[in-house]
Formats: sequence, structure tokens, C-alpha cells
Amino acid sequence: MKRSAQAADDAHTLRRELAGEVLRSSGSLHLRVTGWSMLPTVWPGDTLVIEPASGDQVCEGDIVLFSSSRRFVAHRVVAVNNVDGLSIQTQGDALPYADATLAASDIMGKASLIFREGRRNENSILPSRRMDLSNRAAAAFFRRSSFAARAVVGTRSMLQKLYAPSSDTTLRVPASQVQGASI
Repeated sequence: MKRSAQAADDAHTLRRELAGEVLRSSGSLHLRVTGWSMLPTVWPGDTLVIEPASGDQVCEGDIVLFSSSRRFVAHRVVAVNNVDGLSIQTQGDALPYADATLAASDIMGKASLIFREGRRNENSILPSRRMDLSNRAAAAFFRRSSFAARAVVGTRSMLQKLYAPSSDTTLRVPASQVQGASI
């Protein structure tokens, strides 16, 4: 293995251990979502609150956190198999194929809350094990077209930037335009 690949593996192992320690010590982990694989349930920019859970504590429909290919992944449990040891099958709501089967020990925790657009109170969502009809239809559409999923995410992002209230309410005036001011 090349030195850079080894360094990336080491960094990922450290991040996984740190996330596990945060879950054990504080009881929850907040992760900001960057991908679109869980559309329409979870959007890029949402924050997932992950609580500790072992593989034997998850059910079909739960959104679980696990580590794969040097990154954290939060996908929905689509099957739990208890033949020859517990194994868990996950899949992103917007992905056409299931992930590789996970061992129970691969599960780091499960989502207990979703903060939409970083807002904790008015836009908090309890993850449901079952999607309603409109969300199932949207997920099926996104599964058939990753281009559509990316286009919807991009359009939503542009609209949020365009219509989001500015958090900076301070009027900025160049110093050259300020008369009689001493700095």
C-alpha cells in the first residue's frame, strides 16, 4: 500500500474511533449531511443526530450510521437477517441498489432526529421507518435518475442562497467613504 493510502486509512480509522468515543461519552453525535443518497428523507445540509445503537437494536426502516470506504454513511435498513449471525442490509432511499451486507458490529448508531437547514427547533424532523406515498414516489424517481436527483439538489441549493435571509445585518461602508472618522 502506498504511503498516502495508508495515511488516508489511518485518518479514517481515527475519525471512526473519535466518532465512536463521542457517541459513548456524550450519547449523541451530530453529523452534517453532504450527499444526496437519502433523498427525499434527508437533504444535503441537514444535520443528523445519531444516538448509539448496536446491530441488534436496529429494525427495518431505521436510518443507521456506518463507515464505508473511508467515509461515514447514513442509509436506511432494508433487511435484518439473523441466519448464521446477525447481518444488516442497508440502502440509500435514492439509490437503485443496496449496499454490501453489514455485520452487526459495523453499525455505529441510528438517527434519532434530523435538523433541516441547520435549524433545531422549527425544522426538526423525527425520522420515520416508513416513507409516505409522496416521498416513496420521489425516492423512486431519484432511483431511476441520478441526474434528476443532482439537478433537484442544485436547484434547491441555489434557491436557498437566493431567498435565505442574510445573517449579516451590519452595514459595511468602505473607510474611504466615511468622513470625519478617526480610526
